[in-house]
Amino acid sequence: MSSENNSDEIPINIISEKQTYSENSPEESSNKTVEELTKLLDEEKAKVSEYEDKLKRILADFENQNKKTQSDIEKGVNTKVDEFILDFLKIYDDFIRAKEVLSGNKINSDGLDSILKNMDSLLKKYHVIPIESLGEIFNPNLHEAISIITDPDLDDNTITKEIRKGYISHERVIRPTLVEISKKG
Repeated sequence: MSSENNSDEIPINIISEKQTYSENSPEESSNKTVEELTKLLDEEKAKVSEYEDKLKRILADFENQNKKTQSDIEKGVNTKVDEFILDFLKIYDDFIRAKEVLSGNKINSDGLDSILKNMDSLLKKYHVIPIESLGEIFNPNLHEAISIITDPDLDDNTITKEIRKGYISHERVIRPTLVEISKKG
């Protein structure tokens, strides 16, 4: 006797949920399954496309926010540096005035000259450059006119005198030059 005959097991045919009992031919059943699968595939492709669009928008928003945050940080740092430089320039101006007084009274100002050279080096190191204005045409972005003189020999708005030196740092005016300008008589 074979072992198959002695088996107590009952043979069972398992039918999946997708399989249907139909009187149609197997080809028709297969075509319906292909149509259903194609429809499901198209639906999934639409979902993937929608998710890709959402992801692209989210990434663009993230990049924009990152740029804005970086810009805000730079502006904040630049503002604080500019405030410090402005305070430093007040002291620098005092040293220049002291040197002019000492030189005018024929007093040795060599020590003061050394300090001013160090200050000039510091300003240069941090890209703070003076605005050269004497003889130039008035530019409201660089200059602040505080007096006007009449001079028929000069063109209108020619800067005749610098009252206080102005400075630029990283292409930004941190202090405009106070100037005297001319008007034709």
